[in-house]
Amino acid sequence: MDANHVNASNDKLLIGSKTFNSRLMLGTGKYRTLNEAKQAIQSSGCEIVTFAVRRAQATHLNQKTNLLSILDWNRFWLLPNTAGCRTVEEAIRIAFLGREITKALGQTSNNFIKLEVIPDPIYLLPDPIATLKAAEYLVQQGFNVLPYINADPILAKQLEEIGCVAVMPLGSPIGSNQGIKTVSNLKIIIENAKVPVVVDAGIGISSDAAQALELGASAILVNTCIAKATSSIMMAKSIKLAVEAGRLAYLAGRAQEMSKAHASSPEAGISQEGSANM
Repeated sequence: MDANHVNASNDKLLIGSKTFNSRLMLGTGKYRTLNEAKQAIQSSGCEIVTFAVRRAQATHLNQKTNLLSILDWNRFWLLPNTAGCRTVEEAIRIAFLGREITKALGQTSNNFIKLEVIPDPIYLLPDPIATLKAAEYLVQQGFNVLPYINADPILAKQLEEIGCVAVMPLGSPIGSNQGIKTVSNLKIIIENAKVPVVVDAGIGISSDAAQALELGASAILVNTCIAKATSSIMMAKSIKLAVEAGRLAYLAGRAQEMSKAHASSPEAGISQEGSANM
């Protein structure tokens, strides 16, 4: 890619028919206080915020008891998720509840759902077969499905082919802060995808965020590394800048790696006085 022909100011994230300026999505769990969560989300510059539908069910939308009640939904786009679901049937039921919540918040055209089907209580790895089945049904019901998956290139392509608007492969297990351990598979997914690839789970620090975007990922979704940082607000700003830097590096095009050293300065024109006097 020729950097001279790249207009970074017009570089937008397109998911389905919806356009976003930010390539950073934020989760809303694990923060110490609601105010801290709100400030971190605002500092991140993100536009997409994900929220567990099960958590939303526990409170009323008209009370100041959760982020759904205190965020400006003219500014943020809600991505409800099916976290906590273990089966296809459960995930489908929660997805429909999620869509009702987005309508109640005034986002009448919002059909986004982050699909998670996770029967594994230890490592929280997603079920590929159940995810594919649930995704296929939800797509048929008019949802814009963003499935959370292991970094499986075959599954990613299958989900794209049945109509998912993005795929969300993990970088490492949820909440582990291990960074990106699935680089080889992510490269294959990104190379073959015709929909956005959002690296979800495992991002631990700003360098991980930059790496994901440098690989060519369309965006990342982050929660734990910001929510559990000593300063969530500062970490949110750090991740924001890392995402922007990583994307710019990808658009610019990395210089070719060399096996041997190559001088930065040309040899032509170097003074020969020393050799002439010998």
